[in-house]
Amino acid sequence: AKSEEAELESVLKTYLTELNDVNEKILEADRNFEHLSEQLYLVRRDLEERDNALIDAQNNYHKLLSKLEALKRNNTIYFAYDKDVVAPEYANILQNHARFLIAHPEVNVIVQGHTDERGTPEYNIALGERRAKSVALYLQNLGVNVRQLSIVSYGEEKPAVLGTSAEAFAKNRRAVLVY
Repeated sequence: AKSEEAELESVLKTYLTELNDVNEKILEADRNFEHLSEQLYLVRRDLEERDNALIDAQNNYHKLLSKLEALKRNNTIYFAYDKDVVAPEYANILQNHARFLIAHPEVNVIVQGHTDERGTPEYNIALGERRAKSVALYLQNLGVNVRQLSIVSYGEEKPAVLGTSAEAFAKNRRAVLVY
């Protein structure tokens, strides 16, 4: 009976040791699970923040496109015959473009200078350049960074309107802001 009792006691000790080992493993698994749960929470939170940032960026992009489209609809400055001075009637148009460019220093604009067909091609290239420079300088004086501005002259080469009427000539004497 003593040997049976000793054998049972030995089996019981082995069983309790194994049970303690299993309990330790369960506790370790619980700790690992808690750690993984915390990591998962942090990853989900990070993804949510990134999703929100992406949504904000998309909204800002669409707002920027909307503003650009509005500016593109009102992007032409007309000039008097053989002149390169910006008329006061274009102040609001250029102020709108300047506000946009100042608010978005990553955006650049090309100012294209154009003329009507009267005059020599060489003279008209020079006049178109003076018109483009005049608009660019106007924008700079409103606070636009010079690095955002480029100019090009097309002279008489890209008319807005074909023809030799006074109206056609007037539509071709222009500077165009191209984003």
